[in-house]
Amino acid sequence: MQNKIKTLFSDIGGVVLTNGWDRNARAEAIKKFKLNEEEIQERHHLTFTTYELGKLNLDTYLNRVIFFKERSFSKKDFSNFMFSISQPFPEMIDFFIKLKSKYNLKIIAVSNEGRELNDYRIARFNLHEIFDAFVSSSYVHFRKPDEDIFKMAIDISQANKDEVIYLDDRDMFVEIACELGIKGIHHKNFETTKKKLEEFGLVL
Repeated sequence: MQNKIKTLFSDIGGVVLTNGWDRNARAEAIKKFKLNEEEIQERHHLTFTTYELGKLNLDTYLNRVIFFKERSFSKKDFSNFMFSISQPFPEMIDFFIKLKSKYNLKIIAVSNEGRELNDYRIARFNLHEIFDAFVSSSYVHFRKPDEDIFKMAIDISQANKDEVIYLDDRDMFVEIACELGIKGIHHKNFETTKKKLEEFGLVL
């Protein structure tokens, strides 16, 4: 099939990197720092959306969720742990770089991420090599599943919707993109996504 895809929208966590601060990461932190799980999870859920929307900085998030009482460890210890758990998916990163080069694709990150985590992950894993722009929730103050974050990605990339594919490891976000006229792929692993992209003409 002739390739008509000119722009790729993609989540970061779950696609090219591990998730930044998800349930599993918090479980690790709770175990490592010997925290009360129920207490931390409740405070996290009451606060995290505001952090991801860029309306709180990381310091305030940590004050409200972890350091509302005296701890035996420092805020630096905890934030360093938060940053350290991010890991790359090298196969996906290499795949994106090769697709970008071969097809002159514009690749835009559309992700929910707090600013400090996002900035760290972009720098640490050299994500500028892959992405042309970062439509991140903490930068644009919209957060998936809000349709406006996808609309903003369209505006920023100046892409035609029928020439865009969106990748995300969360099926509901893919469904929302599709409702807006954007083609979508539910990312499960490298091999299945590679095959799906081949169906749209993006073949290496």
